[in-house]
Amino acid sequence: IIREEDEPKAQLMKTFKLSDVQAEAILNMRLRALRKLEEQTIRTEHKELVAEGKALKALLKSDDMQWKSIATDIRELKKKYGPKTDLGKRRSTFGEAMPELDVLQEILVEKEPVTIILSQKGWIRSMKGHVENGKDIKYKTGDQGKFVLHAQTTDKLVLFATNGRAYMLQANKLPGGRGNGEPLSLMIDLEAGNEVVEVFVYDETRKLLVASRTGNGFVVAENELFSSRRAGKQILNVSVADEAICCVPATGDSIAVLGENRKLLVFPITDLPEMGRGKGVRLQKYSDGGLADVRSFTASEGLIVSDRAGRSRVFEDLKDWHGTRAQAGRIRPKGFPSDGLMGPAFKNKL
Repeated sequence: IIREEDEPKAQLMKTFKLSDVQAEAILNMRLRALRKLEEQTIRTEHKELVAEGKALKALLKSDDMQWKSIATDIRELKKKYGPKTDLGKRRSTFGEAMPELDVLQEILVEKEPVTIILSQKGWIRSMKGHVENGKDIKYKTGDQGKFVLHAQTTDKLVLFATNGRAYMLQANKLPGGRGNGEPLSLMIDLEAGNEVVEVFVYDETRKLLVASRTGNGFVVAENELFSSRRAGKQILNVSVADEAICCVPATGDSIAVLGENRKLLVFPITDLPEMGRGKGVRLQKYSDGGLADVRSFTASEGLIVSDRAGRSRVFEDLKDWHGTRAQAGRIRPKGFPSDGLMGPAFKNKL
């Protein structure tokens, strides 16, 4: 301004908002003094840059100095952005996760009746409609039916195996047509030597009673069996010498346990714990053999058993067989099926 303006005083006052005295004092200074001030500023800045350069070189040569510098920076960041500072404190909140929309599958799949067929040799398939006569179903030579149940294409199917694991399949994804289906091993990871002991339509509101050959068991909520993994989900823990043999609805107020020794024991269902997974508790005591079958029922309505021909019988008076859990029981009453079982627990045999 001083060098280039014709009226430097007025321009200085306007640009820097100086008073008349201040502008006059600046104009009276010798330019050499101004250059001296500029030189001092440059020297000071150069000195600071040289010092900073030396510090950076020393930092690059020393790991200890680098970690100390990092620690100092972290402490400064904590002071500025720590959880208790205005900048660092959480300003968002956590909400509950949205539930899985199982209904989506039902929306995408048209609901149609199907018949699910699982053979003795482990071949599974689906037939359109509800087949009423099991004799109309054809199998491969040397094979025969094991489970046949009615379902809908929107249903999920639970398969409970001797290894104590529960597997789940979508009814609409099973092979259809008039063929023999596909091996179950292509759909689930069922280890060799294990087999399916029960198949039924999944009902998340229901409770089940699971039990092993040695007579251990417990009540489990059916939604605990839910799993989309090929390996399924472990529910009943069994040893190498043991196996899971029963998975039945847990309804009513009483449990009927039938041993391979033909002894029957009845006790309250409240004597059994409800668990998500485990070995369970002893249902019945055996001196030889093990568990043959188990059912839950309502005492006032009686215990319903059925034979292989589908003929049912109701046993209403079972007072002589009432006891406490883990007792041996008494020889079953006359009229029980000769095969030593109490009939299908689910409607899965035609």
